Order: sequence, then structure tokens, then C-alpha cells
Amino acid sequence: MIFTPNKITFLRVAVGFLAVSLFGRSPWLNLFAVALTVAAIALDALDGHIARKRKLATPEGAQIDILGDRLIENMYFTYFAVVGMVSLWLPMVFFARGATTDFLRGLAMKAGRSGWGANAMLHGKFTQALVASRWSRGAYATLKCICFCYLGLELALTRGPVALLGPVTVDVRSAIRTGAHSLAWATAAFCLVRGLPVFLQGWKYFTEKVSSPAPKTRAQGNPA
Repeated sequence: MIFTPNKITFLRVAVGFLAVSLFGRSPWLNLFAVALTVAAIALDALDGHIARKRKLATPEGAQIDILGDRLIENMYFTYFAVVGMVSLWLPMVFFARGATTDFLRGLAMKAGRSGWGANAMLHGKFTQALVASRWSRGAYATLKCICFCYLGLELALTRGPVALLGPVTVDVRSAIRTGAHSLAWATAAFCLVRGLPVFLQGWKYFTEKVSSPAPKTRAQGNPA
């Protein structure tokens, strides 16, 4: 069986769903869910590596990869918000950011603008570095992994009547909670910063009527 980038994306989403479904059941299942979270983030890196190495990158594949990212982000932050470990505003920020940028990307693709190059939606070296470079994607994936794993470990070690560390002092719990909130909002801030160029350069596709490139005629050199 050949694992294509799209199949790996679907697999990492399934692994993420399994991890979230195990959180809160027992401390040891929480730890297993943390391990699955690391695996899901690693699969995110793997699908991109295979797409580049085998030259399988396509605009559709990029959209599927983005969809996988949205599903992972939203289900983790929604779960941790529901159990009271992060603010409810956090998943709302991710939902709003993801919906807005994906909507603008969809308008751009409809106008024939996607990827990078002459017909790209986004232009500029700084924009490319911030949105699509390996360091940016890698840093964002790493930050999400640290955030999700931190929250999962907090759940396993300190929360509930059967926490592995048992009761902890108020000062220790406060310090752990501060770390969790700091990581969660740092992840959200990086998410918003990476989405800003998409909003700024993609807004014109919402406010203006942008036509797709006209097809070539035979007189323009289109083969019969």
C-alpha cells in the first residue's frame, strides 16, 4: 500500500480524533493520548515531506492539508475549552481565523490564484516566509504540539481524583495553569500572525470582482 500525502493527512486526523476521545478517561489513557498527539503532529510533517520528495504537491492536496490542520486545531482546543482548561474564546479565535482565511483562499482559487508564482494569491518574500516556509510551518506545528501535550500532561498528572501526582499545592497548580494559558494564547497569536497576510492580500477577492485568466484561443497559440 502506497501512502500518499493525502492518505497520511487523513490518518493524522484519525489519530487526532482518537487522542481527543481518550482524554479524560483515566490518567494512563491521558498519557497515551499525549503520545498519539505527538504522532499526529509528526504525521503532519511527514505528508509534506513525501509531497515534496515524490513531487506530489498539488493545490488540492494543499487544501486537504489545511483542512487537516483545521480539524486538529479545532477539536483539541474545543475539548480543552469544554473541560475548562483553556478559555472558550480560544477555539472561537481559531474557528474565526480559519473560516476567514479559507473563505478568502477559496475566492482566490476561483479567480485562478493559488500557490506561489505569477498567478499566486500571495506575493512577497516576507509573506512567503511567514505563511508557507518550512521554518514557519515547523515552528507552528511544534508550538501546537507542545501546547496540546502540556495540556494533556496537566490533565493526567494534576487534574481529577485519580491524578498521577495526587493533590498539588495552590502555588504549583497556579504555576501550571499560568503555563497552560501562556502556551495556548502564544499558539493563538502565532496562528493570527500567520493568517494576517492571507487576510490583507486576499481581501481584494471579496471586495473586487477578479476575473480568472482568459483561456487562450487558437489565434493565441492554443493547439488544435
